[in-house]
Amino acid sequence: MSDTHIGSTLDTLDSLETRDPEQREGELLARLPGLVARAQSASGWSRILHGIDPRDIHSRKALAALPVTRKSDLKALQQQERPFGGLNATAVGQLKRVYMSPGPIFDPEGVGPDWWRFSRPLYAAGVRAGGLLQNCFAYHFTPAAFMVESGAAHLGCPVIPAGSGQTEQQVQAMTLLRPDTYVGTPSFLKIIIEKARDMGADISCLKHALVSAEALPESLRRWLIDHGVPSVLQAYASADAGSMAYETSTDGVVHPGMVLDEDVLLEIVRPGSGEPVAPGEVGEVVVTVFNPDYPLIRFGTGDLSAVLADAGPSPCGRTNVRMRGWMGRADQTTKVRAMFVHPAQVNEIARRHPEILKARLVVSGRVSNDVMTLHCEVDNPGTAYAPPIIETIRDLTKLRGEVQFAVRGSLPNDGKVIDDVRDYS
Repeated sequence: MSDTHIGSTLDTLDSLETRDPEQREGELLARLPGLVARAQSASGWSRILHGIDPRDIHSRKALAALPVTRKSDLKALQQQERPFGGLNATAVGQLKRVYMSPGPIFDPEGVGPDWWRFSRPLYAAGVRAGGLLQNCFAYHFTPAAFMVESGAAHLGCPVIPAGSGQTEQQVQAMTLLRPDTYVGTPSFLKIIIEKARDMGADISCLKHALVSAEALPESLRRWLIDHGVPSVLQAYASADAGSMAYETSTDGVVHPGMVLDEDVLLEIVRPGSGEPVAPGEVGEVVVTVFNPDYPLIRFGTGDLSAVLADAGPSPCGRTNVRMRGWMGRADQTTKVRAMFVHPAQVNEIARRHPEILKARLVVSGRVSNDVMTLHCEVDNPGTAYAPPIIETIRDLTKLRGEVQFAVRGSLPNDGKVIDDVRDYS
């Protein structure tokens, strides 16, 4: 990061966060050819981006023509080439840490300040130089705790490396050391508060909480606030991409959506494809991350979300794109009559029949007596003709399927390409 002016009038971390949106877009797109060239120096990306001239990748349209590499692909890629599937542009021996997440999936950490870009969500949550932060993410094998460490160090905030578990000791640390900030999962913060109440301990020192790694229902946020933590905000991050987006607030009011990180290009694509959806439509989160050690080009997170269309700059002063929070998983693969059906197959059916504007495969009935129905948005449902589509369903899935037509815009905007509504009782 550059041009830091912590404590600015708008209370943002630096001037990058308040750039004119067109300036930001232009500067990020101007960096794309260099990122693609850097990625192609890695063996894995060289295979994935074979034949691509980096100089041609300087627009959203050109970016959208590149393949999506999904998180679900990493295990197979890494089995072919240890440890990172050849996606690391910095040699393993020059890295700072190597992590192993369940799967196993291996993730790198390079050398450099705030490598995970975690200072932005921390600063937005209220972390300041000279404060004290209790870090309750696990320090075992996975990087979440170290994301927090690097961001806090960048801000000049010391950390209590509490990790997860040992609830009584967590309360004791808060009682004696008086941290002003908690970082960890929201459910563990609730457990700590309940334990403190049982122990009769005073943890009113907590003024801020930055939570991540699991969903934060508004009911849980309200419970945490009502039980003594005035500010509870979320960050959206992963072991592969680092910090991607984060919530902000002004005077205790949480603003809609999450502000995108300054080193991330966001696309929302139709699950099972690489095709960007219309602004506001729910789809899979795909990010391009400007990280020279571990460049990610169109990396599919497997998460569902949407851009806040026409929302404008956040009231906090940050001008970057805002996305809705986590809305579920994009991998909706399901098994029907012993055959797997994938979102990519549904998208291919729609591609072969241009009259289909949007498709959603609904699997109903009871297990072993499944019914597959492809609901298709078309301009003229009364004149649409189902038999060719039914034939394509059988050709691609090897299963029988029915077709129902609907008017444009009538299917739910929830990112679902396959909706399994079978009775499993």
